[in-house]
Amino acid sequence: MDPRQAVKPDPRRGLPSVDRLIREASGAASELPNWAVRAAAREAVEALRGELEAQGAAADTRGANAADGDVLGRAVADCLARAERLAKPSPRRVLNATGVVLHTNLGRAPLSRAAADAVQAAALSYSDLEMDLEQGGRGDRLAGVAQKLRLLSGAESAHVSNNNAAALLLVLDTLARDREVIVSRGELVEIGGSFRVPEIMQRAGVRLVEVGTTNRTHAEDYENAIGPQTALLLKVHRSNFEQKGFVAEVGLPALAAIGARAGLPVVDDLGSGTLVDLSDRGIPIEAFAPSRLTAGADVVCFSGDKLLGGPQAGILLGKQEIVERCRRNPLARALRLDKLGIAALDATLECLLDGRGEEEIPVLRRLLEPVASLEARARKLAGRLAKNHPAPLRFEVAKESAPVGGGSLPGFALETWVVEVSGAGSAERLAARLRRAETPVLARLRDGLLKIDLRTLEDDECAEVERMLDAALR
Repeated sequence: MDPRQAVKPDPRRGLPSVDRLIREASGAASELPNWAVRAAAREAVEALRGELEAQGAAADTRGANAADGDVLGRAVADCLARAERLAKPSPRRVLNATGVVLHTNLGRAPLSRAAADAVQAAALSYSDLEMDLEQGGRGDRLAGVAQKLRLLSGAESAHVSNNNAAALLLVLDTLARDREVIVSRGELVEIGGSFRVPEIMQRAGVRLVEVGTTNRTHAEDYENAIGPQTALLLKVHRSNFEQKGFVAEVGLPALAAIGARAGLPVVDDLGSGTLVDLSDRGIPIEAFAPSRLTAGADVVCFSGDKLLGGPQAGILLGKQEIVERCRRNPLARALRLDKLGIAALDATLECLLDGRGEEEIPVLRRLLEPVASLEARARKLAGRLAKNHPAPLRFEVAKESAPVGGGSLPGFALETWVVEVSGAGSAERLAARLRRAETPVLARLRDGLLKIDLRTLEDDECAEVERMLDAALR
């Protein structure tokens, strides 16, 4: 036979079988669940096969076969790493040391203990979710939270959906399907995940009428755009940016007056609202949802898991006739809040009604902690770290500021105190090690330093951060 026509060995023949890889990996890490090892073994073999195919027909495994320690060892290591990732809970608990209280990527508002207990109770047993125990018939799942929302806000009526985008969708579908909605060009925002207000409006079946320019919108712009097909005037909070310089906008009271003269409802998509007036504590009054009703909005919608400090929910407050129409819309069922969310929201609202919000709701506690308290805690943490890690490592405290986050208060920042870590080499590599820690720690990177922000850490979490940082610095 011509040597040039000899069949070259196929390197893929050296791959271990999935069954063998499962046995080897299970023996090496018996604590991993079988389902994760099986799935990971298939993925690991496919990944190695793809790698060998990418090398081309000329790849040579130098006699490797299923027993080859190098090939098998690599496959087992890859399988174990994949199985470990698969077996981890999702989402995982992390420690937020970024200083951003409402960090969207980290789940926004953590629940209060009362809300978490209410969720557990609702999850572990049957409940009267849609049962009227007094009358013995079907009940309204939202009756309890709607009543508490009315008491807290002074609104005529209230409704809850599964998030604020759903709340806005429900309002638009109810009031303006196949008709026109007028909104300022400067308020056509895009929120996280490339989610855009115009797209929500399109899905609701309404025709968008843009008025004004990107930076300036005047009252006459709205007035000139009103026509026979106009259904409502929409004001959208600029949730994640602010405009400065040569700008102008029509405030809510002026817009409400325009709507009243034209006989049109005004809908205020607040995005993030609170039911506690915190303006005397430095939080802008625009965040106080009841003030938006007082300013003339017929309907206000906002998220439950932002400044309110509760679960993900879309809250509607406003005129009874409008809110009741939304509640009766068949779409409301598709967008409804589940029993766990209702339980968490109910407990959160009760906490606010009792006046316990600042002490028990984590978001309010973190937003309102005095700067002097943050400084004291930062110095305490820095002192402990310095004691355990001598030079060249350095742990210094510094005063900084951080945004509230979650598209809540653009342009508004909270004063805070941080522990700056330096002398450990690359801050980026240290941050990566902290993200992969037993309990992941998310910190801030700025000016080549890793910064642990105390604004978003509870006292008991500081000890955990210290342990994770100790391990990362070894």
